Amino acid sequence: MKQIVNTENAPSPVGPYNQAIIANGMLFLSGQIAINPVTKELVLDDIKNETRQVMTNIMAVLHEAGATFENVVKVTIFMADMGDYSDINDVYSEYFDNDKAPAREAVAVKTLPKNANVEISVIAAL
Repeated sequence: MKQIVNTENAPSPVGPYNQAIIANGMLFLSGQIAINPVTKELVLDDIKNETRQVMTNIMAVLHEAGATFENVVKVTIFMADMGDYSDINDVYSEYFDNDKAPAREAVAVKTLPKNANVEISVIAAL
């Protein structure tokens, strides 16, 4: 059985999906882009600010499910431009201790929803 997780502290899904699902003690978060849940606007002024908003959105969904970044075991980063890798990684590293960092991949893609520059999804163990 699965449990649906949604919070008003992260942006509403832009398609037919939920923010997260809990199944068999695992939490699967849908990809988050940098939509500010209060203003409903996409944060695009700077890749670091955009990445921070993505991580803030992820944190809100994790919190709603009773988890933190410490619970995260797998991360997938999608970016529109591999040239942003270093800046995205700088912000990402603010949320994870290198010694306890989760498994991860980071890939460049042609386009992201709403023409965002970065989207991140995570899997966490509860």
